[in-house]
Amino acid sequence: MKSLKLLLRFMVVGGLILLLLVPLLMIRGTVQDRQRYRDEAVQRVSQSMAGPQQLAGPLRVVPWKETREVAVEGDAGKFRTETVEGYDLQTPATLRVDGGMRPDTRRIGLYDVRVFEWKAKLKAAFEPMDLDATAKRTYGTPYLVIGLADVRGLVGTPRLRVDGKPLALESGTGALGARMTGVHAALPAGGMQLPASQLELDLSLAGTQSLGIAPVADSNHIAVDSAWPHPLFGGRFLPNQRRIGAGGFDASWEISSLASAAQAQLADGERKLIVPVEPDAGAMSGPAANGIDSAQISLVDPIDVYTQADRASKYGILFVVLTFVGFGLFELIKRLPIHPLQYLLVGLALAIFFLLLLSLSEHIAFWKAYMLSAAACIGLQFFYLSGVLKSWWRAAGFAAMLTALYGVLYSLLVLEDSALLMGSLLLFGILAAIMWITRKVDWYDVVASLR
Repeated sequence: MKSLKLLLRFMVVGGLILLLLVPLLMIRGTVQDRQRYRDEAVQRVSQSMAGPQQLAGPLRVVPWKETREVAVEGDAGKFRTETVEGYDLQTPATLRVDGGMRPDTRRIGLYDVRVFEWKAKLKAAFEPMDLDATAKRTYGTPYLVIGLADVRGLVGTPRLRVDGKPLALESGTGALGARMTGVHAALPAGGMQLPASQLELDLSLAGTQSLGIAPVADSNHIAVDSAWPHPLFGGRFLPNQRRIGAGGFDASWEISSLASAAQAQLADGERKLIVPVEPDAGAMSGPAANGIDSAQISLVDPIDVYTQADRASKYGILFVVLTFVGFGLFELIKRLPIHPLQYLLVGLALAIFFLLLLSLSEHIAFWKAYMLSAAACIGLQFFYLSGVLKSWWRAAGFAAMLTALYGVLYSLLVLEDSALLMGSLLLFGILAAIMWITRKVDWYDVVASLR
């Protein structure tokens, strides 16, 4: 009967742990809801200002029409005439892109959204382009295309010069309209050959969170700098050189067409080159997700309070288990009965820490929110346990244990790369401590002493 009573007590405690999963899961659901609201704030800024940006170009386009004789089906010997429209596309031989991203913040309610203005200077060189004189084609006026993910981001009027002569830009991308958005400029007609030319473009482009630059030339040099100290380099290419510090970053790419699929993607006439972000897409997805290969820079927040709060809440059940193990040791070794309701109240106090952490971190720095939440919960536990354990010293011991647990949890959140190692060492250390404390316990005597 005594053994059965001990087993029943363990089952009750285990049931309480499972019961406390409910508020912990509800808190995690609240964190995810807040993340979704933050993503909606990003979408609102994108819709009213400009979304994630991408640059693809410059490209020279020559539209053409071709008349063909096509056999009539079911009527041998008869032909009909049809007109086919298309275009020839030329990429630059060299492309150099330099510019600085000036970061800024837009606030929607409680949420900060990272935006930027990119002041860029493009220089491109085109080789001569011979048109097909054998085909029965009529060539139209050639034009230059600059592909942009969101043309609303253009600040002012870009300045375009071809061979030193200014050209006026117009909206749209002509024959490439189904494949990308952007602007274009008409080029002087050159007969059956487009001459070699040098292009310079100065533009200011605003966007939200990320910028992608497609290496469309045979040889591409891309250099971007910013005062934002926390960039995330993504896309298909990482920078060859980069420097990141408290004062910002600068990065450069040297990309050859041999290492990039961008020109092959341009040649694929059915492929969309710039895929706009859908309204329900994730906040960090960019227009380059399914479009042309690009080097991408994102302005990220290194301390995302919702990611941190979500990671912290995953350790909630560990806090509950460790605290209940400590209670169980006191109850069995010190012959100190603790009611299941007291277990439950202590577990709820542990769970409320994560809700306090989430709500406070939306208004103050994460580390301050963590300290205040931990201090409030540790103080509450100390006051309550002084009565439950019939001793201020025992309550102070539990408060010290909780302080150590909260300190280790903060280390797990900050040292993300070594979180698994630290977590494993923590569990090993706790198991070793429990085994050391109970190594001389006579469990048969403990069971016999149960009331």
